[in-house]
Amino acid sequence: MTGTTPSVLPLAAVLVPALAAALAALTTERRRNLRDAWATLAGALMTVIVVAMLAGALDGRVHRTSLVEIAPGVELALRADPAGMIFGLLVSVLWVAAGVYAVGYMRGEHERKQTRFFTAFGLSIAAAAGVALAENLLTFVVFYELLSLFTYPLVTHRETESALSAGRKYLAYTLSGGVLLIGGTAWIYTLGIDGTFQAGGFLEGAGLSRATEWGLFVLLAAGVGVKAAVMPLHSWLPSAMVAPTPVSALLHAVAVVKAGVFGMMRVGVFVFGAALLEDMGAWLLLAVLSAATLLIGSMLALRHDNLKRRLAYSTISHLAYIVLGVALIGPLALTGALLHIVGHGVTKITLFFAAGAIHVRTHKENVSELDGIGRQMPVTMGAFTAAALSMVGIPPFVLFTSKLYLAWGAAEVGQQAFLVVYLLSGVLAAGYLFPIVFRAFWRSSPDHPRYGEADVRMVGPIAVTAALALLWGIAPDFPLGFLELASRVAADAFPGAGVMTAGGG
Repeated sequence: MTGTTPSVLPLAAVLVPALAAALAALTTERRRNLRDAWATLAGALMTVIVVAMLAGALDGRVHRTSLVEIAPGVELALRADPAGMIFGLLVSVLWVAAGVYAVGYMRGEHERKQTRFFTAFGLSIAAAAGVALAENLLTFVVFYELLSLFTYPLVTHRETESALSAGRKYLAYTLSGGVLLIGGTAWIYTLGIDGTFQAGGFLEGAGLSRATEWGLFVLLAAGVGVKAAVMPLHSWLPSAMVAPTPVSALLHAVAVVKAGVFGMMRVGVFVFGAALLEDMGAWLLLAVLSAATLLIGSMLALRHDNLKRRLAYSTISHLAYIVLGVALIGPLALTGALLHIVGHGVTKITLFFAAGAIHVRTHKENVSELDGIGRQMPVTMGAFTAAALSMVGIPPFVLFTSKLYLAWGAAEVGQQAFLVVYLLSGVLAAGYLFPIVFRAFWRSSPDHPRYGEADVRMVGPIAVTAALALLWGIAPDFPLGFLELASRVAADAFPGAGVMTAGGG
């Protein structure tokens, strides 16, 4: 049984990015170097705070902060359990890279209202940290909704008609999903059920009718399914690509969609649990929807010449990898799903970083315009190539490791049809990513331009995240224990199942 240790650290992990946002808002434009430094400094401090909670999550001494009791037995609280630590570590580490990159991008593009941008950016990270560390469903919902509100100014940052239209669509989808999530949460509490997340599900054994169980499942799964971009709830995501590239990276790799698939994991594993999902048959509905999303998203990516939209549909497909891993209700599949959250985060942020660097230097946005760009921007496109190999699932990159567990997990539970889906998606990923690499390095540009690399504040983070995609493929536990954390979650969710690792133990 996991014990809890009263601690201010979970609260500090949320307050640090919120404080950075406040400092950015209060720093004048004349001191923009200081304003822009707050995010990077706060990201480093947040990483230190989250890492300080890692040992406790691994040895059963979970750090916990009680925020406020709003009614007897109904409390807002934060808790750094192994599942939350996976998401929290990813958010904090990638925020450091994204903070540095955003400065280079916003300066290079001469974007307006940069103070507002960095303020909203910090608040979005604070909300994502709250989602990661929420102890119960109520706390999760509060931060989940704040995330939608804080990211809206980022989506609409350029204030063009297309940006404002995308923002309206973004809010319509995410807030509608939030209403469903709030409805399901309120229903649970009115039934007198403690909403504290529990491996194996707190609804298991609650004595609910089958109609009530299905009603709660539809509300909660649809509520988080919007941000997870499960089809047909996905169309807001490609539309949001009108935002600046650091926002695209935030949406796809760090915060919004990762909050969606993390929420799907919380709902599937910590609210319902494997036994109840199997008894209801809800796992099959979720598996079919996610498998369809996985394949259709990949096929739609093949159709788009615009680089960011191609990457957006790739994200939709890879989010479905995670949802399907949760739906398969097996320890190996769940381990793979959790690792895929990490792997996709670090890989996809590399791809979007590269797309942004190309745009800043060349103002090219379409795949058909990228002939010879690899010779002009070898570091950027070298990192893009590494990330493309990871997305396809080529060893030893990180998404090969997560895909291995996912495929292994599908076979473990006797669902070979979904194993085929995973394998086919890898082929489709090669189809929409490898032609970009081919154009970049093996075709000559018709006008032989001399672009060169982007600002070092952009190229540096690109190289670092590409290196992490390789490092965490070779050693997924170094130095942050992602595989051990994922295995711990799977062991708690499936006690006695004998969760195996890649080493066979």
